Amino acid sequence: MATQSETEAPPVSARKVAVASFIGTAIEFFDFGVFSTAAALVFNDIFFPDLDPSVGILAAFATFGVAFLIRPLGAMIFGHFGDRIGRKRMLALTLILMGVSTTMVGLLPTYAQIGIWAPILLVFSRLLQGLAVSGEWSGAVLMAMEHAPADKRAYYACWPQRGVPLGWLLSTGSFALVMLLPEDVVMSWGWRVPFLASGLLVLVGLYIRLQLPESPAFKAVQEQHKIARYPSLDVFRHAKKRVLIAVFAMSASCAGFYMAVVFALSYTVEQTGASRTTVLSAVAFSLGLLIFTIPVFARLSDRYGRRPIILTGTVLMLVFAFPFFWLLNTGNALAITLAMVIAVSLIYGMTGAPMAIFLPELFETRMRYSGSAIGYHIGSMVNAGPVPFIAAALFTWAGGSWALSAYLAVAAVLTLVAVAAARETYRDDIEMVGS
Repeated sequence: MATQSETEAPPVSARKVAVASFIGTAIEFFDFGVFSTAAALVFNDIFFPDLDPSVGILAAFATFGVAFLIRPLGAMIFGHFGDRIGRKRMLALTLILMGVSTTMVGLLPTYAQIGIWAPILLVFSRLLQGLAVSGEWSGAVLMAMEHAPADKRAYYACWPQRGVPLGWLLSTGSFALVMLLPEDVVMSWGWRVPFLASGLLVLVGLYIRLQLPESPAFKAVQEQHKIARYPSLDVFRHAKKRVLIAVFAMSASCAGFYMAVVFALSYTVEQTGASRTTVLSAVAFSLGLLIFTIPVFARLSDRYGRRPIILTGTVLMLVFAFPFFWLLNTGNALAITLAMVIAVSLIYGMTGAPMAIFLPELFETRMRYSGSAIGYHIGSMVNAGPVPFIAAALFTWAGGSWALSAYLAVAAVLTLVAVAAARETYRDDIEMVGS
């Protein structure tokens, strides 16, 4: 039986784990975000040059979305081993896999060089990225929250969540720098630079992650011989309702985030004539601000509960769904930046920051990696992956941004229903939460 001192790490240890998880997640999402930004800006010309431009952008967004198709499978695989042999080993493995797959993209021949094999290899590389990220988020969050003091679980769990916008910020910023090169240089080799830089970042992140201790909550379950034999199966047998809550609780945060940082890149440039640099700078600024708003909303959820913060942010998204595109449609740099700050730094901050603790607290320790990963990645597959593709198709069909705003409004309603159906867990003990 684990003692109190064995299952609770001191605050310094919790901070160290949180910072290490933050850095590792930032590197993983830099890799993931580089692909997403390239899909919005250059992949249609490089890998789908024979297609009509509107069809080419749909094809490029489809390659973005395929990563989300494999993520639930990866969640079950990494969740299974994360609940059976520990969080730490899975985090090292996911980081290596992400680095290899991202570097592969940077080395791919183009369509002009090898024809149809170029987009096929691009899709394969993206599938590997999806597999890698499927084990990343839950493992990093669990390492942080399971080391944290009881009254600061959301605050420490949000550190990996802060790594997401930092990774996206670095990827967006790297492409903003690349776009300063002459267009022929960008299209020939400049676009490859951010992908190839991934290899160096992965080595740094791997070194940091290997220094982490294993989660004390996992150790307690291990010492008590309560390790689940098939944790992923147990999730579907005993926690189906919680998985559904997790999936649809993510609707607002996923739809809003990917509409803003992926689809809006191409939409604003093509529909308003705003420069790519203007839009990338607006997204980068909102992501930079998000790094600081996430811990604010996480601390509020430690004080007032997870549900009130998520529900408030979701209502704001419902209200802002139409004004978001009204601001983008002006083509004005200040208006575009304001739209991104409200959508990303404020609304996503409120709906996304508490999600890092809301999802894991739905499940007990012995199947927490599996449950949170399965819920998160099915939610990502349903709510995030299709966003750019569906948004592009909706705009083509409707001929106006009203359909895009309606899409965001529907996502907000789904989250309101799901979160309202969940119980509040912020006062529960870490070993009892989710049971």
